Amino acid sequence: MKLYKLLIVILLVVSCKTPEARKPESVKSGSFIKESAERNKKLNEQEYKRIESIMNQNPEYDFVASQNGFWYYYHTKVEIDTITPRFGDIINFDYNVKDLDGNVIYSKQEIGNQNYAMDQEEIFTGLREGLKLMKPTESATFLFPSQKAYGYYGDKGKIGTNIPLMVKVTVNNIKQNQ
Repeated sequence: MKLYKLLIVILLVVSCKTPEARKPESVKSGSFIKESAERNKKLNEQEYKRIESIMNQNPEYDFVASQNGFWYYYHTKVEIDTITPRFGDIINFDYNVKDLDGNVIYSKQEIGNQNYAMDQEEIFTGLREGLKLMKPTESATFLFPSQKAYGYYGDKGKIGTNIPLMVKVTVNNIKQNQ
């Protein structure tokens, strides 16, 4: 009987060995980052080709390439020297949002009239940069590649992942921050 108890104690001690910790897997090749970069390059190339096609199909508009990676043309342009928004200025504007096929995503009526404190509130990158180019009473249409719009995440509403946008903006007035 003692031998039997001794065997049980030995088995219990041996079986209570803690499991070895798993070693983390690491990817040293950087292949995921390279693949992601390649996907983004292809996506950007496709979007730029689509935007270029829209510009070529609409020669009546004088498209301007911004320094920030989007294109635009004016419906109403103010030629006289007047103000453009600076940090803290309040811009009152209206806009609508379409996909590049011209399908309305958000209408001007749905969005409503907006007041925006320049660079002090959150709006998508392209719209913020576009507003900086505009003067009171100007109206312009912007063609934003997805990275200047809502990018990978979309707007968690009607705009999905990697959707380039066409946005018509009218600046009603700019109240300068004193």
